Amino acid sequence: MINELLWIGTLIASFIIVILAYKLFGKTGLYIWTAAAVIIANIQVMKTVQVFGLVTALGNVIYASLFLVTDILNENHSRKDAQKAVWIGFFVLISVTILMQITLQFIPTDSSDELHQSLNNIFSVMPRIAFASLTAYIISQTHDVWFFSKLKKKHKKKHLWIRNNLSTISSQTIDNIIFTLIAFVGVESWDIILQIFITSLILKVIVAAFDTPFIYLSRKIKSGLI
Repeated sequence: MINELLWIGTLIASFIIVILAYKLFGKTGLYIWTAAAVIIANIQVMKTVQVFGLVTALGNVIYASLFLVTDILNENHSRKDAQKAVWIGFFVLISVTILMQITLQFIPTDSSDELHQSLNNIFSVMPRIAFASLTAYIISQTHDVWFFSKLKKKHKKKHLWIRNNLSTISSQTIDNIIFTLIAFVGVESWDIILQIFITSLILKVIVAAFDTPFIYLSRKIKSGLI
């Protein structure tokens, strides 16, 4: 039961951090969280765990918070601001990948270095994970920004929960398909890949539904009610 409790805790903590970042620093806070979240999520995703009896890769919750960020920016500010967050995440992930690959090429000292192998285990596979993540990220996030904006024009300020869930769930599905195929085909068996895909999608839908109260909360923050 410990994994389930940790998963729920991560979910709650991630969305609270997003709201706090927005409350304390406005749009800048959301951009900062985007940069942090893409790094955290792409490290976590290398670890597979069992949650609620299902096998899944970690990172789903942190990654899902990025959709909340773009939806908040789209709702309270503009489509341009939301797309800016997407490009910030894209830039940060590329930068981290390049710098960590250079880091791994340094020859460690045999006597005092204790972390080189651990760093190598984590970041040596990052190019493939990063490519999968970058491809899935830019396509799914851009879709989310576009779709949310389109629904916003149609419904104006009404039906926020519909706009939030439709844009996020459809974008999460696109992301899940692209990332799973690129990251795991040829590395894991198809049985494991299918389990990861289905489980990740189920959990992402749950996360998408759970973030709805937080986007309403962000609108109150923008209005100065909180």
